[in-house]
Amino acid sequence: MDPVGAIVVFVISWWLSFFCVLPIGVQGQFENDGQVVDGTDEGAPKEPMLKKKAIWATFGAVGLTVIAHFIVVPWLAAS
Repeated sequence: MDPVGAIVVFVISWWLSFFCVLPIGVQGQFENDGQVVDGTDEGAPKEPMLKKKAIWATFGAVGLTVIAHFIVVPWLAAS
């Protein structure tokens, strides 16, 4: 797999991983004893933890990219 292909696979798998971990551990504002910030939806998360989820998405994307590499490289070598 060439470097450009690896970067493309990494970016796509990062977004896939990010959207998969995004809903994990989220609690709505309505679950916080009814303390809803004015002007927001009551279902909006009180603490989205985006930095932690971006780090987990990076680990997931690295893993998926490595798996894709080991699938694609032998396939290209055989042809």
